[in-house]
Amino acid sequence: MTAATHSTLFPQVPDSADAVLDGLDPEQREVATTLRGPVCVLAGAGTGKTRAITHRIAYGVRAGILQPSSVLAVTFTNRAAGEMRGRLRQLGAAGVQARTFHSAALRQLQYFWPKAIGGSLPRLVDRKIQLVADAAAACRIRLDRGELRDATAEIEWSKVTQTVPADYALAAAKAGRETPRDPAEIAQLYAAYEDLKRTRSVIDFEDVLLLTVAVLQDRHDVAEQVRAQYQHFVVDEYQDVSPLQQRLLELWLGDRDDLCVVGDASQTIYSFTGATPDHLLDFRVRHPGATVVKLVRDYRSTPQVVHLANGLLAQARGRAADHRLELVSQRPAGPEPVYTEYADEPAEAEGAARRIRELLDSGVPAAEIAVLFRTNSQSETYEQALADAGVPYQLRGAERFFDRPEVRRAGSALRAAARFGGNDSLLDDTVDLPSQVRAVLSGEGWTTEPPAGSGAVRERWESLAALVGLAQDFAAARAGATLSDLVVELDERAGAQHAPTVQGVTLASLHSAKGLEWDVVFLVGVAEGMMPITYAKTDEQIEEERRLLYVGVTRARDRLHLSWALARSPGGRPSRRPSRFLKGLRPGSGTVGGRASGGAGGVERGSRGGGRGAAAPAPRRAQRTPARCRVCGRTLTDAGEMKLMRCEGCPSDMDEGVYERLRAWRAVQAERSGQPAFCVFTDKTLMAIAESVPEDERELARIPGVGMRKLNRFGSDVLAICAGQEGVGLDADD
Repeated sequence: MTAATHSTLFPQVPDSADAVLDGLDPEQREVATTLRGPVCVLAGAGTGKTRAITHRIAYGVRAGILQPSSVLAVTFTNRAAGEMRGRLRQLGAAGVQARTFHSAALRQLQYFWPKAIGGSLPRLVDRKIQLVADAAAACRIRLDRGELRDATAEIEWSKVTQTVPADYALAAAKAGRETPRDPAEIAQLYAAYEDLKRTRSVIDFEDVLLLTVAVLQDRHDVAEQVRAQYQHFVVDEYQDVSPLQQRLLELWLGDRDDLCVVGDASQTIYSFTGATPDHLLDFRVRHPGATVVKLVRDYRSTPQVVHLANGLLAQARGRAADHRLELVSQRPAGPEPVYTEYADEPAEAEGAARRIRELLDSGVPAAEIAVLFRTNSQSETYEQALADAGVPYQLRGAERFFDRPEVRRAGSALRAAARFGGNDSLLDDTVDLPSQVRAVLSGEGWTTEPPAGSGAVRERWESLAALVGLAQDFAAARAGATLSDLVVELDERAGAQHAPTVQGVTLASLHSAKGLEWDVVFLVGVAEGMMPITYAKTDEQIEEERRLLYVGVTRARDRLHLSWALARSPGGRPSRRPSRFLKGLRPGSGTVGGRASGGAGGVERGSRGGGRGAAAPAPRRAQRTPARCRVCGRTLTDAGEMKLMRCEGCPSDMDEGVYERLRAWRAVQAERSGQPAFCVFTDKTLMAIAESVPEDERELARIPGVGMRKLNRFGSDVLAICAGQEGVGLDADD
């Protein structure tokens, strides 16, 4: 579920523009109030990026700086666009267009096609795979089901990267793509596919963008009309922009720069579709005057989850890793991530289902739990295990909530009750809005207790139960609300695709889980061959797999379970190993040298000189980075915590034996010098030494409280104690 639906209560609309800014942290407020010129928001997972950009739009609208109809906010999924519209409505900024790239382009194409091309727009095909199959048959190329799917993906990649059939083989080789068939055959198939579309007068999903780009490039009058309509642009998930989408954005903009982009290079997980973080990382090159705001305060996850997420990226390589953001948790401490090894995959699924059953019995809502896996083929094992354990679940990627038949029927029943309720005996004994809704939906199959087991009957009940819960929240937030008011709310939510929470454990692939979050996350199948996936061969592909795991980890708010199986099936050879990405992070897996700390939060203002394409401004002199807890990443201000390099409340990995030997040694040194013990080393410094156990003078010198004087005087003794030597400094004279 999303942050927007974590609480289904209905917030009151802010009573002023300034009230829109209430509750924003300094960096989010900077995003919200910087309304002119190019703005780049680098936002780590869980840092409130959607909150920042929706409040930015709402503040501009409420302050009279932006006209709602002049703003176009684009993102990548209908769900994200619907959530954005829902949030803007709650902030009093209705009327702003929040759409996907394809939705915005299709709307423009439908409007301008008769004027720019003539006639009606060709029919849009929902799925191109049958067309690809027909094209393959025309070319006498035989493809099995897997090859057909892969060939379709190659055609999609070619189109979003603006590669024509004649250039496919060279472009695929340059991009390092593993083609499902000989590149010449794919190029032939691609050309035949395009011919077939023209013959049948149809267009596909990618054509919507290509044709919109062509119209805007060729017809300056149409381009000017679009630019007169939209003056301010916001692009979410900018790290996932393809070259074709970037070209469309440039045509929308023209020579203007009222653009705000939001993204995180460390969450680039769709490069196989043509997405690239280069547009995000090069934003300051194209817009030297841009303001760059970095959001690193993580409001979603506990310090323990954030520590693991930061650790994953600390081992990363490549350009995206060079621009990583180091998250700083703002949450109280929580449990450590749990790592579990199983004999085989069915045992792993049963173990996850058993733990989920225990969580449900302890009061954790099913909607706050997710099981995430690398490939959709892993889902069936977990569906069976959850069903056997009596755990309700929902599959991510199923039809949208308001499109479900039972939800449509329920809406019709509620609408009829609102209009003719006075003649409905079902409502005779109802006293408030929730009881009215329960009475109406009881006629559609809702009951006070859920049906036993799982399957379609349980899924229908869960949908109706979500509507009952929505009515309860609505009544609690809007005193005196009527059934008619609720129907209006449901219609607005349906238009925005702002769905209520459905009670059921979520089963989802890591790719489809992006943008969502849960209290408890089970990351399953975290083994070599699955994470990273077997066909990830190049360094770039391996790093994308690492980022995919990072996305999975950062979906968890409070508890995180990671597991893997040694064999595929019971009795199989236990040849699998835990994922290489966990080396040095899970207990007992050794240590791996990490990289330097990632970027801290803050604001960077660019120079106002120069136009698009000018050289990037000279980098500023690096400022001294603040001390951060090595466990949770929080900025440290207390002197004692700064010596420990961790928060007082964060878990310690201190070597108790080393600490006690250091205390005994310090007592002898203090007695010989006639000074208090803290003058040798403070307790906090001894604890820091016992936690890091330095192996040489360089490592010892990095510990706060060990200056050069003390290093020269006591360094050899301390290092000897850390190395396990007994009786150091206890008998010798000073």
